[in-house]
Amino acid sequence: MKMKSLITAAVALGATTAFAEPEREVSVTRASSQVATAGAPEHFTGSVKVQSRFQASSPARVGGGLVSFEAAARTAWHTHPLGQTLIVTEGSGLVQHWEGDIQEIGPSDVVWIPPGVKHWHGATSEDGMSHIAVAESLDGKTVEWMEHVTDEQYGQNSGGDGE
Repeated sequence: MKMKSLITAAVALGATTAFAEPEREVSVTRASSQVATAGAPEHFTGSVKVQSRFQASSPARVGGGLVSFEAAARTAWHTHPLGQTLIVTEGSGLVQHWEGDIQEIGPSDVVWIPPGVKHWHGATSEDGMSHIAVAESLDGKTVEWMEHVTDEQYGQNSGGDGE
């Protein structure tokens, strides 16, 4: 009987949502509302466009975007606290982890970069590349940026002379 009295009192005070299920809605973000921005020069070399396509609300942690690199453009060295998945959508690209070999990537390839692995990715010297990048945040952080990839590091197996 006490519980019924508490519910009745809560309703009378306007607290009708105190015992309601959380609201659950499907959210659609229209492509026309998504703006591409230039990749920050402190994080990228060359011409890069970034569209932050989705950022989940707490308690979810996943976010992602479409990143487009013109020929020879690339990220700086960086890590992700919970790893990163890249899905190549078009063009020819490259990915490398610290002290590893450069690997070529192309349309429909899926790249998994484990948590904390220092790496970079970008386009080949002759062709642009676009990918969807997906990463989870840990304590609000998805990436730790480091130094730029040098022309020498990029050119060692990039299909060009690194210029």
